[in-house]
Amino acid sequence: MKKLSYILALALIVSACGEKKDEDKKEDKDKAAKEQKVEETNEETEKEEPVEAAPEAVTLSGYQIGDEATDFSLVNVDDKMVSLSDYPDAKGFIIVFTCNHCPYAVAYEDRIIALNNMFADKGYPVIAISPNDPAVMEDDGPEEMKVRAKEKGFNFPYLFDEGQKIFPQYGATKTPHVFILNKEDGKNIVKYVGAIDDNYEDENDVSKRYVEDAVNALLAGEEPAVTTTKAIGCSIKVKK
Repeated sequence: MKKLSYILALALIVSACGEKKDEDKKEDKDKAAKEQKVEETNEETEKEEPVEAAPEAVTLSGYQIGDEATDFSLVNVDDKMVSLSDYPDAKGFIIVFTCNHCPYAVAYEDRIIALNNMFADKGYPVIAISPNDPAVMEDDGPEEMKVRAKEKGFNFPYLFDEGQKIFPQYGATKTPHVFILNKEDGKNIVKYVGAIDDNYEDENDVSKRYVEDAVNALLAGEEPAVTTTKAIGCSIKVKK
């Protein structure tokens, strides 16, 4: 009898230990599952971090493609006021926000001159605008602009955005930043916004000439194949 009681007690102990192990295994399994879920959540969070937009998917904060751009009146390096209305025969405009000091802007100066040589006589002149506050970047003041324009032989207006009223209206964020306008029923309609091309470092290694292609499309009576790209350059300098 005692032997039977001992065997029954031992069986209960073994059973209890088995259940305990099963519970431990379940807890370990649940813990592993939770850890796996956390890892997967972290991986998904990392995947959802913003990535650089494709050229045709850039979000604009100023003028959108198809918007009408209003006219402006800004002082040129020759001390005369310039407005878009001063060009009644123009078919449109290549508006370039640029400046003196930015190495990206400097790298594009010859290409901006070339764009004006290429398209001004065809009805799409370049209008350059310096948007920086000279109190923040003194190299970009009106007098310094005059010196730079003379040094480089700018063949287009180089206007000063006094009071920084125009560049926010357009939504420019970089120097350089290009806005191509097309005259339609007396209105200046935005047709392209972004970079000049896809290689600021080496003009000889450019594979996509965004501005040139867009203007050529408009001259052919077509819409540009690419309407927005990411502008690469220095941030526009404003007073804090």
